[in-house]
Amino acid sequence: MAAEPQPSSLSYRTTGSTCLHPLSELLGIPLDQVNFVACQLVALFAAFWFRIYLRPGKTSSDVRHAVATIFGIYFAIFCFGWYSLHLFVLVLLCYAIMATASASNIHRYSFFVAMGYLTICHISRIYIFHYGILTTDFSGPLMIVTQKITTLAFQVHDGLGRRAEDLSAEQHQLAIKVKPSFLEYLSYLLNFMSVIAGPCNNFKDYVAFIEGKHIHMKLLEVNWKQKGFHSLPDPSPTGAVIHKLCITLVSLLLFLTLTKTFPVTCLVDDWFLHKASFPARLCYLYVVMQASKPKYYFAWTLADAVNNAAGFGFSGVDKNGNFCWDLLSNLNIWKIETATSFKMYLENWNIQTATWLKCVCYERVPWYPTVLTFILSALWHGVYPGYYFTFLTGILVTLAARAVRNNYRHYFLSSRPLKAVYDAGTWAVTQLAVSYTVAPFVMLAVEPTISLYKSMYFYLHIISLLIILFLPMKPQADMQRQPQTLNSINKRKTD
Repeated sequence: MAAEPQPSSLSYRTTGSTCLHPLSELLGIPLDQVNFVACQLVALFAAFWFRIYLRPGKTSSDVRHAVATIFGIYFAIFCFGWYSLHLFVLVLLCYAIMATASASNIHRYSFFVAMGYLTICHISRIYIFHYGILTTDFSGPLMIVTQKITTLAFQVHDGLGRRAEDLSAEQHQLAIKVKPSFLEYLSYLLNFMSVIAGPCNNFKDYVAFIEGKHIHMKLLEVNWKQKGFHSLPDPSPTGAVIHKLCITLVSLLLFLTLTKTFPVTCLVDDWFLHKASFPARLCYLYVVMQASKPKYYFAWTLADAVNNAAGFGFSGVDKNGNFCWDLLSNLNIWKIETATSFKMYLENWNIQTATWLKCVCYERVPWYPTVLTFILSALWHGVYPGYYFTFLTGILVTLAARAVRNNYRHYFLSSRPLKAVYDAGTWAVTQLAVSYTVAPFVMLAVEPTISLYKSMYFYLHIISLLIILFLPMKPQADMQRQPQTLNSINKRKTD
């Protein structure tokens, strides 16, 4: 089980600045978390200043790149102290690869160096922090930087090392034809909007934002002028920022109440393991897992708001003609809480990480993409055993859910009442299955995970295995997947 901080000194331990230590003592919140929130709040105000006073029209791109980078480096040092050197070392190593490696190998070298360095840091984190005494240590930003390094490397490889006809439509759109300069590289990886909490984004989108072309580029993608408008508008992100800050505030209140009331340690209580009935355990597990979500809702929504405040994150126009600022959103809370399938849940949780996994793994491996993507996701998250319990269980549940959906869903589509029954049932099953699957992720260690699953009779593992063994799988599922390239799309059009 994750070690509970015992003495007061551990509760306020940090590798970064200690100037907010009196505030952390006053609030009773660990200093590393106070530093994190303080940096994000300062970043929010800096983002408004950046958008208003360093507008692309009156400020050069180089100045905007430099300011964003300097602020980002300062925030990293403030939060993580000398441990932020890991960020800077990895960035410099991978820029050397970017500058010297051939286009045909740049993605391989960048991927193995970035993932290797991250894995070494994850291993050291266990021995330094002993199962996460610090909840906001340097590995978080390092994980984001790893995503950006590898995303950029693959997109440069697509632009310079592959034929256009071999690319998928999305790969062709995001391919980079010219290697970034050193300043662009630093700014993309270390800018103050995303260095602390992300999210990952595409290099083309980021450079377009710095150069002031981001919003117009997205409007042109939705054929704004063809809809009868003669000039491109300049939508303000203020409304979106306020909306996301309200979500952030509610998430914070839930974290301070619900999360504190139902900590994950409840799952190894004697009552839960030995006295509660099986239905009671199912319900209690669901409540505890629900209580663990607000901290993610808080961090990711605040990070999204920071980027929007700077003018980054515009995604276009919805079907009602409203401007959307969800290009960098990392979650869709409503769809998460109402998900009726494991797939729908995963698609709306940690969205940018799912996009990264799709970009560097799922679309590119010829065999077993789901299995290999789950393995990469586990390696990226770290080396805690709980992560591997979660992702291995996730593979079984994903394959079982796919088999059930493919074999039975069509029977419930003939009428609305049947569809409503199906949706209600699959919602309950999905929420309970997710709670069961992700519990080890927050428990981290082997012993509490085994104790929990033994108390639940390994029910979901057994059911998933039986479904996979005895229900027919559609041939498209997961054995060998051929990505759609521009070549194959054009061939279909001519057939």
